[in-house]
Amino acid sequence: MAAGFTDQGATRPDNLIAGEYPRVSRLVTITGGVALPVGAVLGRISANGRYRISTLEAEDGSQTPDAILAEAVDTTAGDRQAVVYFTGEFNELALSLGTGHTLDSVREAFRDRSLFLRKNQPV
Repeated sequence: MAAGFTDQGATRPDNLIAGEYPRVSRLVTITGGVALPVGAVLGRISANGRYRISTLEAEDGSQTPDAILAEAVDTTAGDRQAVVYFTGEFNELALSLGTGHTLDSVREAFRDRSLFLRKNQPV
């Protein structure tokens, strides 16, 4: 390293964005007691409006995919606020799916929400 310079670290793009369709993002409350990566597919809990990883066997409303997590968040110590995408075009290979979901089941639910999936390139 040259004198006077310091290593500022590195960045690794998440490869989540896959197109130019307008993205709408909002700050929401994430719950569930787990750490979630960028690209986690979230469902909305009907009773309280909080979001959690969408799993097919859930019965609280979160079984329906509703948003995509825009930043990593850790809820193991309690609920946290994080940015999610409500519309846009995203790389299906960069998504993290909850138990029971497939890309086809998520794609079907997202179509009505203006969330579009396409194969970009592996992350």
